Amino acid sequence: MQAAAAIAGGLREALPDATITTCPMADGGEGTSEILATAASLSGVEVQTITLPTTDARGRLTEASYFLAGEHALIDVASTTGLPAVANDLDPLHSDSYGTGVLIADAEARGAKHIVLCLGGSATIDGGMGILAALGAAAHDERGYVLPKGGAPLVRLDNIDTAQLNIKASALDYTLLADTRAVPIQAATMYGPQKGVEGEHIALLAGALLRLCEVTGTDENAESFGAAGGIPIALRWLSQTLWGSEEHFEVVPGGAYVAEKIGLSAKLAEADLVVTGEGRFDEQSLTGKVVGTVAELAGETPVGVIAGSIASPLPHGAVGVELDNAQGAAKGDVVEQLRAAAHALAAKVAPVQTTEK
Repeated sequence: MQAAAAIAGGLREALPDATITTCPMADGGEGTSEILATAASLSGVEVQTITLPTTDARGRLTEASYFLAGEHALIDVASTTGLPAVANDLDPLHSDSYGTGVLIADAEARGAKHIVLCLGGSATIDGGMGILAALGAAAHDERGYVLPKGGAPLVRLDNIDTAQLNIKASALDYTLLADTRAVPIQAATMYGPQKGVEGEHIALLAGALLRLCEVTGTDENAESFGAAGGIPIALRWLSQTLWGSEEHFEVVPGGAYVAEKIGLSAKLAEADLVVTGEGRFDEQSLTGKVVGTVAELAGETPVGVIAGSIASPLPHGAVGVELDNAQGAAKGDVVEQLRAAAHALAAKVAPVQTTEK
C-alpha cells in the first residue's frame, strides 16, 4: 500500500489532471494474506487478526499473525518461517516449516475449514515436512528412527508415520498460492541460493526433494510444487492420504487468485495506463508473479514497470524505469525514489488522462 501511494504521488505531480486509482496487488508472497483479508472485509465478511507464539525457520520462538475470514484462514508462510526473520542466520539444510504448521493447527481450533496458504518468501527447503511435523506426522528412515528436522535429512526418508496426526487440522481444504511455476527440484536449484544454499548442498537438497517425491508419489515435474521450498509436496500427500483424492487440495497461481478476489480485471478495463512493479524484474517475473500477471490482464492497455533493477526484457510494449536511474531521489529514501521513478515513467508515456493500478 505504501509503494502504491508513493507511485501515485509521483504520477499526480507529472499528470495533475489524471484520475489515479491505487490497487495494491500480490502474488502469494509477503503481504498476500493482508490484501485478501482486506478484500474479504470489503465484501462484508467478518475478519479477525490472530496473533500467537510460534517458531521461525530456525526453530526459535517468535510471534506471527494470520487472518481468519469466516471459515477461511489466510496465512503467509513468510509471516513465521520466512526469510526476513533469519536473513542473518541462514541454515537451509535444517530450517523447517514447523512454525507455519502451528498457525494451521491454531486456525482449525478456531473454526477454520479452509486454509489459504500464501507460499512466497519462505526460508525453508524441507518439502513441507515441518508443517506435517506440527500436525503430528513424523518422517522416518528405513530403521524406523525419526529424521532430524529440515530438508537435508530427507535423503534418508523411508516413510511418514501418521499415528499421532491431528486429523481435524490435516483434513481441511487447502488452497496454496504459488508465486512461481518451479518444479520440486528447482526449490533447491533455482531458489536455494537465495536461501543460503551453496556448492554441493544444492545437489544434496535436490536429491532430498526427489526422494520426498518418490515416497509421497508426487510427480517430480509437477508445476509450482517447488514453491516455498516444496511445501506443496507434503501437503498434497497429506490431503490425498486422508481423503483418498485430491479434491480438497489445490495449488493455484497466486497472482491470478488475488486478481480475481480484488476485481482487478474490471479495474484494468477502465484504465489508460497501468503501473506495476517489483524489487527486481528478471526471468522469474513473468512466471506467475505480480508484474507478469498484471501485464497479462492489462491486454492492450499500456503498462509501466517500476523496479529496483530491470535484468530481463519487459513484456511487449511495456515501459520501464529503474529506481537507481530515477532523477531527484535521495539515496536510501525509497518513498522518494518511487515518486521520482513514477514521475520519470510519466515522461516516457503520452501525457493522456491516466488511471494507475
